[in-house]
Amino acid sequence: MTIRRYPGKAVGRSESVEHGGIVYTAVIATDLSANFMDQTRQALEQLDANLTEAGTDKTRLLSATVYITDMSKKPILNEVWDAWIGPDHWPQRACVEVGLEGDTLVEIVAIAAK
Repeated sequence: MTIRRYPGKAVGRSESVEHGGIVYTAVIATDLSANFMDQTRQALEQLDANLTEAGTDKTRLLSATVYITDMSKKPILNEVWDAWIGPDHWPQRACVEVGLEGDTLVEIVAIAAK
């Protein structure tokens, strides 16, 4: 089977990887000086871009794991997420509090069908 890798900005990483009709991707915000809400919005914009590049979209999401640095911010995440995903195509989603590098407040790892 073919594995397609979409080049990332960092050495040793891909923006997305596709195999067997499934796309795997991970995103963070483009402006790490932004607040939590804006970083969440930017990460979701980047997720849209990565999925589009791989020939799919958020309506085909199967699973998402959202890593945040402060669980007290989860209501903000949910507000931005719900507005972004809409009412009809909810994937399985988990939210985990972790330490992230530098000023990153949100990281999303997602899996989507083609």
